[in-house]
Amino acid sequence: MNSLKTIALMIGLTALLVLIGDLAGGRGGMIVALGIATVMNLLSYWFSDRIVLAMYRAQQIDEATSPTFYRIVRRLSEKAGMPMPRVYVIPQAQPNAFATGRDPKHAAVAATQGLLQLMNEDELEGVIAHELSHVRNRDILIGTIAATMAGAVMILARMAEVAAIFGGGSRDRDEEGGGGFAMLVIAIFGAIAATLIQLAISRSREYQADASGAKLSGNPIGLARALAQLERAAARVPMEANPATSHMFIVNPFSARGVVRLFSTHPSIEDRIARLEQMARA
Repeated sequence: MNSLKTIALMIGLTALLVLIGDLAGGRGGMIVALGIATVMNLLSYWFSDRIVLAMYRAQQIDEATSPTFYRIVRRLSEKAGMPMPRVYVIPQAQPNAFATGRDPKHAAVAATQGLLQLMNEDELEGVIAHELSHVRNRDILIGTIAATMAGAVMILARMAEVAAIFGGGSRDRDEEGGGGFAMLVIAIFGAIAATLIQLAISRSREYQADASGAKLSGNPIGLARALAQLERAAARVPMEANPATSHMFIVNPFSARGVVRLFSTHPSIEDRIARLEQMARA
């Protein structure tokens, strides 16, 4: 099912790129946009893990470097029947974690130094089980492609918006009349559509990973306690993070309140905790 979602996502966002490119520069713009989409898809598939880990200066560790963290990853990987992923520590104070990689054979799990210092073993196990569930559910690739392609759509949308304001765009369309206005409208709605696709995918997969992670660890309350601590820490401890990758973390590294939460890449922590507590009661 996730393979079909990935294909549909790539086709949908590629179509948005091509449409915006066509409006911004006619046939030439469409060809350029298609080239960008192709390169983005290839980079997302083959090099997403290396790109994200390098972005956060993650350092690979072994059992001697961080024995508790490494041991939990190994135990849960064996329990899940999946290959042992590479294990990384991110030099950041905010407690957080993410998994990356195109499939279980090429996966990595990364946790910040703040997470390792804050969590007890039950809570850390809940977080790692959540991240390994992302890997086992094969939805890491979906999120990575959503980030890179949505980013490309929004860059082209901004270029189309500027071109519309300053009288750019396809000459043929301008001769027909209304080309600049149409380009501006499509640019704006293209960026919104790309963002909404990314948000929908991110939120649904977080619920799924919470449920799968709770089953893997056998301790839904451990993950619930960890999520509560992580939300409080996100509001208190800033993190140097790229907004395009915020959906990859177990909690949004940027504190979101009020109306802003409607556009958060994650469902509310309260809702996630309530679902985990319901699992524990059941």
